[in-house]
Amino acid sequence: MEQIDSGISAIVVAAGRGTRFGGTVSKQYRLIEGELILAKAIKPFLNNPKINDVVVVVSDHDNDLFERYFSHLTELKRVVGGDTRQESVRLGLEALILKAPRFVLIHDGARPFVSPKIIDKLIEQLKTVDAVVPILPIHDTLKKIDGSKIVETLDRSQLFRAQTPQAFKYELIMKAHRMNSAGAETDDARLIELSGGAVATILGDERMFKITQESDYSRALMLSNSEFQTRIGSGYDVHRLGAGTGVKLCGIEIPFSKSLIGHSDADVALHALTDAILGAISMGDIGEHFPPNDPAWAGQSSDRFVSFAVETLRSKNGELINVDLTIICEAPRITPFKKSMTTKLSKILQIPTSSLNIKATTTEGLGSLGRGEGIAAQASVAVRLPHEIE
Repeated sequence: MEQIDSGISAIVVAAGRGTRFGGTVSKQYRLIEGELILAKAIKPFLNNPKINDVVVVVSDHDNDLFERYFSHLTELKRVVGGDTRQESVRLGLEALILKAPRFVLIHDGARPFVSPKIIDKLIEQLKTVDAVVPILPIHDTLKKIDGSKIVETLDRSQLFRAQTPQAFKYELIMKAHRMNSAGAETDDARLIELSGGAVATILGDERMFKITQESDYSRALMLSNSEFQTRIGSGYDVHRLGAGTGVKLCGIEIPFSKSLIGHSDADVALHALTDAILGAISMGDIGEHFPPNDPAWAGQSSDRFVSFAVETLRSKNGELINVDLTIICEAPRITPFKKSMTTKLSKILQIPTSSLNIKATTTEGLGSLGRGEGIAAQASVAVRLPHEIE
């Protein structure tokens, strides 16, 4: 088969069972501020425009959980891991063999606070070296013990803590894993060392710690509360009905005796949703970004507007928490189409269907909507942003 150079890929390793953490669910599926630990670990790679492919290595035991929470992210490639972390990483690397990326970043799925700046620094450094690892100095005094007795105080001046993500030339780390496939190393850079290669370093970030114990989880909850803010946005739109054979709502075509009139496809639900997201991040409204008198947007599908709003949110390192959407009309009936609307929105917004709610109501025959002259929509969203978003 022909190989394709797709640039940069990322592998997020989440195949561990988390036995030290305890509980019946793997730790990477625990929640921090309403979001899975694993979702937080994946998001910075998905949001980085330099990264072409993201592979997530999961345990066979967690397949159902992964499907439930990540099926809306169609760009993710899922791979079932092995018995050890090293084997799981190798299987992730093998899954990229036809992509033949130049660089690959490997990250632990139990490290939810990935710095986008660290990702960019790793990629930039990798242009001149074969492997790069983020490290942190050790500030505590280190003691070597025998049983409960201290036998030596170690020199910490040349000792550092290694973090992930770690970055490699793909061919080099793939070869290193194949040469040492019988091992059980917990650090991928170690395999480069064993093969005689050199590993460069950059300064890491204290926030990129790994959740291993219950105390780490408590620390993660405190960090999330202190560094992020929740914002609310609302949007409202209304379009007149005219001659036609159907309406488009939430990207779904609904057969009807009339059609909505508008400059684009007049999807009033998506217009309200776009305004809600833009409002939550203080970015004006849909008309400022897509003027109704600009011929470039004539007849355009409104999912482009929503996608723009979501991409703008992500450019600020934000995330969409949930959406509540109300469609207001006398006809057509919305309820038969709510499931397909929810599925469609989940794909456009790249959030689980469990974070979406669509309602329909009427005005009890009152006003222009009650007379069947148009359809309106009202949207509310919650987003999470870093405190400093400029």
